[in-house]
Order: sequence, then structure tokens, then C-alpha cells
Amino acid sequence: MGQKVSGTNVPVKGMWGGRFSEGPATLLRVLNDSFAFDRELFAEDVEGSIAWAHELARAGVLSSDEESALVGALVALTLDDSDAEDVHSYVEASLRERVGALAGKLHTGRSRNDQVATDLKLWLKKACADFDALATSLARSLATKAEEHASTPMPGYTHLKQAEPVTFGHWCLAYVEMLRRDLSRMRDARSRGDECPLGSGALAGTPLAIDRERLAQSLGFARATANSLDGVSDRDFAAEYLFTASLTLTHLSRLAEDLIFFTSDEAGYAELPDAWATGSSRMPQKKNPDVLELTRGYAARSLGELTGFLALLKGLPLAYNKDLQLDKEPLFRTRALLAVLLPALTALISGVKINDAMSAAASSHLLLATDAADELAAKGIPFREAHDIVSREGQHSFNSVETVLAKKNVFGGTSPARVAAAAKSALETL
Repeated sequence: MGQKVSGTNVPVKGMWGGRFSEGPATLLRVLNDSFAFDRELFAEDVEGSIAWAHELARAGVLSSDEESALVGALVALTLDDSDAEDVHSYVEASLRERVGALAGKLHTGRSRNDQVATDLKLWLKKACADFDALATSLARSLATKAEEHASTPMPGYTHLKQAEPVTFGHWCLAYVEMLRRDLSRMRDARSRGDECPLGSGALAGTPLAIDRERLAQSLGFARATANSLDGVSDRDFAAEYLFTASLTLTHLSRLAEDLIFFTSDEAGYAELPDAWATGSSRMPQKKNPDVLELTRGYAARSLGELTGFLALLKGLPLAYNKDLQLDKEPLFRTRALLAVLLPALTALISGVKINDAMSAAASSHLLLATDAADELAAKGIPFREAHDIVSREGQHSFNSVETVLAKKNVFGGTSPARVAAAAKSALETL
């Protein structure tokens, strides 16, 4: 007999060990077993199992009493420590403790291949919903700050050199636009991935008279997968989740880099809230932007998660391969990270204080040089000549920074009126 699941009398090899004369080697189990991390899918495994039990009853595999017993036992299951091979064997072993041999009927016509694919898609749909709520909150925090600072001048940069004045509100809204695209991408990914693999069996489909569309809808999916080979081996939804998360973190890494500079001693444009900064164990004067620095670091890690995931998929023949067991940990880590990092940045943005140094820097005559060239061009001088005059002779605009900003009143521009309207619109639509 193989090793036993803690608290049960079911051999670990019971799901697959009939032709084997001995249990798995200890090191094989170390490599093979996944309960330590795929226990994250416990709720989804129970959810899918309940739906499958109902379909088995409709197909005549289970009597009404058997269906009720299985569903009642599934609803009552709790997640405990175990040395089970994976979450699926844990659920089956726990069921066997409650209903005996009847637990074995639940696997009729179902494979762990379509089971785990279904669990993962259910989990990913919830992860997408989490992302939607968290990213929307962050975007709203930025839009609120944009509304507050619609007319606060700040230096705009290209090549990290001061270029033209913008407003801090305009800067905030640039990141709102990035987050809006991220939200759209994640919603698109969820829509594409809203397919139920259950009923695909190991790879060829189930022999039972299962209504897969009804089964899919009972689990909240839009439709059933159209091909059983693809159904058990497809991980596009997971890849798209990781891609969108990594792109979002890339956007937030840029935001972090900006704020690290804005709050530096050299710029002094802004100050981080005390609750979202750290001190130094050695230098009493320090106020460090650790949250922002960690944002950059986690963005780097997310790129590795995505690249590793795609590399995992690239060489796999159809259909299921055990390599796919390694698809879950990057997803679990990414969702856990976003659950902490996005709210932290939301609070940080809400609490950041803008200093007078930002407006003072934006009022530098060097930043008004482009306006001076534009004014010469407005008098009929070709812009290239006007550009040369200002560059060579050091002529600069006689306008104030407020006047210069007000001129940039095109749609998407940085005029305070445009920024205020865009911030209001964002808050209404997010």
C-alpha cells in the first residue's frame, strides 16, 4: 500500500496505482506532489465537483439519494493539512471519509486533466475580478488627485530633462489611461477565457451523456470549450492574466520611478505620507520610498514569471503533460502580490503631498522656451527659424506658466480646464 492521506484510510496512490506493485518513491513524491500549493484551488475543486455530481445524476450515473449525499458531503468539506498528492486527491479522500465507496463514483467520466483545467479557469475568473476592483480603485485615486491638482504646474520631462510645463493632474491622468488599458486587457482576457473544460475527460471527451453547455452555465461560464484536446491543455487564459499583470506592474514601476524622483531631496516636488515610507537604522534624517522601490522590484519579478510561464508552454505536445503542474505557482504569487501592492499604491497616491517646489520649477524661463518659439511663429516667422532664434539668442516667453498651460487646451492637453474635465470624466466612468 502507498502512503496514506493524513486523517484518512485511503492510500495516496489510490487514484492511479492499480497496476503498480509498490507506492511511489519518496523523492518522486517530493517532485510530483502539488498539494502544498494547489490547495489554493480547493474551493474551485469543490465547486466543480458539485456541478459534476449534478450532471452525473442527470446522466443516470447517480441516484437522487447518491447525488444528495455527495453534494452534502462536498459542501461540508474543509481544507486541512494533508500529505495528499494534490487537491483533487485530497477532496476525494475527504469525501471517502464521509460517504465511503460512493466517493469513487464522482470521478466517473471525469479526469484530473479536465478537473484541474476547470479549477484553474474558475480561479482565474475570480483573480480577474479582484484585479478589476483593485486597479479601478488605484485609477480612481489617481483621478481624484488629478482633480485636486488640475492646475498645479509641474515640469514635464523628456529624456529626463525639463521640457515644457504640464500640471501634476495631467501627470496623474497619464497613469489613469495606462490603468484603463490594463483593465480593458484583463476584461478581454476574462471574456476569452470564459469557457468550461469540464467534460473533456483526459483528452478525448467523456463517454457520458453530459450536457456540457448546461454544465458550463451551472458553473458561471459563458460556454463550454469546443475541443477536448485543447480544453485540457489550454493555458492561454493564465498566460494573458500574467501578461496583463506584468504590463500593469511595468506601468506602476514607471509611476514609482517618477515619484521616487519627485520626492528626492534634489527635486523636492512632493513628500510621501509617513505611513507609506520607511526610515533608516543608521541615518536619522532619512525618509525612504521603500514601497515604490519594491514596486520596481516586483515589476522585474513579474516579467520573469511571465517569461518562465511561456517557456513552460512552448514545447508541450498535445494534450496534457505534467509540466502543466508548474503553471500555478506564478499565478498564485502574482494574485497575492497584486492584492497587497495595488491597495498600498492607492493609499500612497491619496496621501502624497505636493510641495511649492514643483510649481516653482515649472515656472523656470527655460521651460517656457517652446512658448516663445510658438509666439514668434504666430507672428509669421517659420517655426524652424523661430526655434533657432530662441535657441541661439536665449529669447524666452513673457507669459506666465499659467498662461502657457492655459494655451494647451486641445483634447488630451494639459490646460487646467482640460485636466479638470478629464479627471471628472474618469471618476464618472471608472
